[in-house]
Amino acid sequence: MKLKKLAQLVALMGVVGPVVAQEATPPAMQRVEVTGSSIKRVAKEGALPVQVITFDQIEKQGITTTEQLVRTLSANGTGADNMTSGNNVFGADADRVSGGASFASLRGLGPSSTLVLLNGRRIATHGASGKSVDLNSIPLGAISRVEILKDGASAIYGTDAIGGVINFILKTNYSGVEASVSTNDTQAGGGATRRASLLAGTGSLESDRYNIMASLTVDKAQQLNGRDRSFVNGYQPGRGLSPDTTGTPFANQMAGTGTALGTSFQLPGDPNKYLQANPLSFQGKCDTIAGMSQYQTALWKDVTSPLRTTYSCAYDYGADYVLQFPVERANLLSRGTFQLAPDHRMFVEVLGSRTKATAILTPMQVQATVANKNLYPVGGAYYQDLSAYIPSFDRTKPISYKWRANDVGNRTQENTTDNARVLVGFEGNFGKWDYKAGISRAESSTKTKLTDGYSYTDKLYAALASGIINPWVGAGQSQTEAAKQLIESTKFRGDFQHGKTTLTQIDGSVSGELFQLPAGALAMAAGFDLRREGYSFAQDVDATQILLSPGNAALKDASRTVKAVYAELLVPVTKGLEMQLAIRRDDYSLVGATTNPKVAFRYQPTDFLLFRGSASKGFLAPSFQQLYSGSLSQELPNGVIDQEGCAKHPGVPEYCAIDRLDYRTGGNTNLKPETSKQGSVGFVIEPFKGYSASFDYWAINTKDRILNRTPQIVLANYQALNQYIHRNPDGTIEYVQAGWINAAGSRVRGLDVGLRGEGKIQDAKWTATLDGTYMDSFKFAEYQGQEYQELVGKFYTRDLYLRWKHNASFGVSRGDWSGLLIQSFSSGYKDQLPNGGKGAPPPGFKPDVSSYTTYNLSGTYTGFKNTTITVGIQNLFDRDPPFTAHNVDEVVGAGWDPRVADPRGRSLSFQLKYKFM
Repeated sequence: MKLKKLAQLVALMGVVGPVVAQEATPPAMQRVEVTGSSIKRVAKEGALPVQVITFDQIEKQGITTTEQLVRTLSANGTGADNMTSGNNVFGADADRVSGGASFASLRGLGPSSTLVLLNGRRIATHGASGKSVDLNSIPLGAISRVEILKDGASAIYGTDAIGGVINFILKTNYSGVEASVSTNDTQAGGGATRRASLLAGTGSLESDRYNIMASLTVDKAQQLNGRDRSFVNGYQPGRGLSPDTTGTPFANQMAGTGTALGTSFQLPGDPNKYLQANPLSFQGKCDTIAGMSQYQTALWKDVTSPLRTTYSCAYDYGADYVLQFPVERANLLSRGTFQLAPDHRMFVEVLGSRTKATAILTPMQVQATVANKNLYPVGGAYYQDLSAYIPSFDRTKPISYKWRANDVGNRTQENTTDNARVLVGFEGNFGKWDYKAGISRAESSTKTKLTDGYSYTDKLYAALASGIINPWVGAGQSQTEAAKQLIESTKFRGDFQHGKTTLTQIDGSVSGELFQLPAGALAMAAGFDLRREGYSFAQDVDATQILLSPGNAALKDASRTVKAVYAELLVPVTKGLEMQLAIRRDDYSLVGATTNPKVAFRYQPTDFLLFRGSASKGFLAPSFQQLYSGSLSQELPNGVIDQEGCAKHPGVPEYCAIDRLDYRTGGNTNLKPETSKQGSVGFVIEPFKGYSASFDYWAINTKDRILNRTPQIVLANYQALNQYIHRNPDGTIEYVQAGWINAAGSRVRGLDVGLRGEGKIQDAKWTATLDGTYMDSFKFAEYQGQEYQELVGKFYTRDLYLRWKHNASFGVSRGDWSGLLIQSFSSGYKDQLPNGGKGAPPPGFKPDVSSYTTYNLSGTYTGFKNTTITVGIQNLFDRDPPFTAHNVDEVVGAGWDPRVADPRGRSLSFQLKYKFM
């Protein structure tokens, strides 16, 4: 049996294992270049695993955004790189300037470790954060296919691809006019999407010697609110989940020198000195205000001091999160290709996109304190007298309080990102030698406007001190018109900040056969890549004047030059054994030079069995923001316990119940590059015609991994990281130094599985596929000297490293009809323990988060002339996300986790495509 059939199922550098089923068509026997190699040859199975997804497969799944597509990849991490999870200001690696952006993270190693390419070339990273390519900038409507190189540290494209490469291949040489519209509506309401695209082209390279094509895609996603889904519920104390915040719409009073509660208060017969109080808590009526509840002190007693919470109300602000915020996108691609001579072509490619994403966060939490000069005044119309509950309450003093300022409105940011790239390229061949060269300029700029929910600090504090604004609005009540107008007068609306990344690139390569060896031709490729990268970030106003304003500290124009050369050899050792040898040298003007090799092999002992493997080194330079961003002062959201200080001073609030602890973040000019060693080994087998399987075991070891260390990590590891805890002369914490560091590293192991079968029953064809990833181990050390910890199958605040993920499909086609059923599966994991893992959880707490399985069903009809109609149901059985008791401050989601699940529920999609020519 020949391996001809298997060659149809694999790309040049590995088995395809498609995400969804589609009728296979034999590839043309021509020399092609596939992601992972610069050497063109007749397409066949190779040494490296490459997964290929066609545009037809994408459409049949009902996928409308590149983020949705990347999330279907089993090799992609289960992290907070999606738009919903990124809509946060707290948590590990929270990116305060990427609202509206989404990123890929192969192997869960982070967006910076995944190289995203467009037609094999780099594009500008996100204009605000600068860390990686925003998936929203990819023109999905113009995509021909997507190739995912799962073997990382590419010596061809860049050794910064530690996790792998995602290469989006655009349509070329298109002739005709094609229009399509699609909709996707949820059964439960909210979160609908709309999309329209137009593709047009004229000319034929073969007959006219030119082709000009253009593609325009416009899509829109509507808002989906947390309170529109019943599973979004942060108050389930019996299951180990309740809000860990005392910033409530009906404010909690706080103790403080010169305030009505004094420095603390005691109740008759109780020796404890308490620091907060709420009359609704004393009455057992916290839940009379929407979203509020009695603070569950027992659930958080070792995380937040009971001295603050026992007589306080809490607020389920996690349920107020916007699960899908409004997004509008427009992508335009234009490409002209000209046949200069029979074997030589020139092309000009222009790409432009605009994404407008309205990031909506919960209302700000405000504290009225002596220092802030915003205490509620004695004699104010809403002065709240607690003397009936607290004998020591002093009605002659103003009131200090903590208030969730719902009346100020949701913090709303309008993020507009514009991407553009102009590329001029040449490609062709001289006999058996192929060449390509190009020069390009790419830019990504992001502008952020604050449209609601933000106020000038001094204006808002003065307004609160006036007593006109009521921080204790009861059920059925509202602020007076005077208070509403006063609140409005404090707000800032307008341009807030902007960032820009630039990329100027000149590249070229040649490939061909050097000479004949006994086992075949020795082929080679050599190339260069010269890049000039730039980044800038600045505020349009003085951000320090706006309360709880988002964003990072300003970073003036920074730039660096990267010079790279690489070479590749394809060596036929014997008739069945072939070696791929590659080496790349990168020279970063601000970081230094590095040389990294790659070795791969493919061995075919029989016509139905193939062995393959690779070994390589990687090098990831720190980004501009990681190196040079300025220091930014922030506050932790909860009453924090200083473990070291509280042990020495038990019961003292300044150590055991810190109200708002300051911490600082920023760039680190002492960062070292992240390096990696990695490899893979596997085999492909086709025991019977039409049935194939691939298994690839891979391993990645990183060193000096670049991470944003959180203040919570510093405090939790105070013995080892005490130098980052800065204290006042009296021993209390002044601030915690967090920010970018070189962590010890990670050790990752896993297995990729690809299965495919196809056949025919009478005149009906069927195809079945499975693409899955088994995560064997992900060990990680947060700081140098810490023992490596196993994270697979456990809750973690960055990524979830699930044991198994897969996408499986079964498709049937007959005549003008075809149908497709897709199953997506993610395994469960150990949940986050309440109370920081101390003490016994409540009886209803289940330590295991269940697995998550969804089914998508679609049908396509092509019986009408030039028309294709596709109807689909996503989440066929309306599966809710699995319950999790994680703390919403660290990971977005109240009772669920957007890193794993889609909150939209069952939805119906409809697409109509018509070809005019």
